[in-house]
Amino acid sequence: MGIVAVLAAAALSLAFGSRLVSLGEIADGLGAFARGEVPADVGAIAVQERIPRTVLAIVAGAALGLSGAVMQAITRNPIADPGILGVNTGAALFVVCGIAFFGISSVYEYLGLALLGSALAALFVYLVGSVGPGGTTPIKLALAGAATTAALSSLVSAVLLPRAQAMTEFRFWQVGGVGGAQWGSMAVVVPLLAVAALVAFALASGMNALALGDDVAVGLGVRVGPTRALAAIAGVVLCAAVTAVCGPIAFVGLMVPHVMRLLSGPDQRWILPLSALGGAVLLVLADTAGRVIGSPGEVEAGILTAFLGAPVLVIIARRTRMRGL
Repeated sequence: MGIVAVLAAAALSLAFGSRLVSLGEIADGLGAFARGEVPADVGAIAVQERIPRTVLAIVAGAALGLSGAVMQAITRNPIADPGILGVNTGAALFVVCGIAFFGISSVYEYLGLALLGSALAALFVYLVGSVGPGGTTPIKLALAGAATTAALSSLVSAVLLPRAQAMTEFRFWQVGGVGGAQWGSMAVVVPLLAVAALVAFALASGMNALALGDDVAVGLGVRVGPTRALAAIAGVVLCAAVTAVCGPIAFVGLMVPHVMRLLSGPDQRWILPLSALGGAVLLVLADTAGRVIGSPGEVEAGILTAFLGAPVLVIIARRTRMRGL
């Protein structure tokens, strides 16, 4: 069912935009793309132009949904999300420093800096959230993430404000979207995303045990430290790789796992793959809606996910009262 939903969302993405195309034009565009040809019909050309961004939206949405599910599982925090825990902002700070001070421009440079910034931000938030009695708790992680995000956002502004050229380059990346999809950049990040996703899926049973508490997990034979560390690395890599290509897209990793948990229950062996499928559907639909709403221009998908995610965050916080999962 999830795969059918992804295919349906992809079909809508190919059909809708500044120009509505028919099923015949979609078939012509896909056929010409498969043959490596440029179609003569304008509608088919529009379809062919939409294929890269549709594929990127599927890949990025799946990675963000999976990343959010992993982070919520290992922290037992119902509002864990790459954006809320400072991971996106850490990537943004390192990327903007690379643009401002080193003139980076290639996807490899973006990817390396985004990975480094995300990892350091995640580690810092976890260490700060672990300080004090009781160790790591959901509310301490959320507060540490919020404070870290605010501090890093201020540093980003401090770097950008005196540098107009860097600000011009960064603002297109900062919004978050799939409009700049290119096959070359996807070829760089997709293998990394695939490895991180396989690691996350392999650790699903261990994350089920972590949800019962560390002591119970140890009693079940789970190596708590390595399991949590590997899962955290997988979650950070999934988020950072997407951020390097698309910019910071918030709230996908927050919303989707909660919906999937309501549908499938608490078993991570179901939540993880369903979150990947749900994230793909959400980001593809957000991108499609942004093109329709903003026609003849577009509203970036990151703006729409933030618009949807903010009230969802408030609802989740009120319902859970910051309890663990």
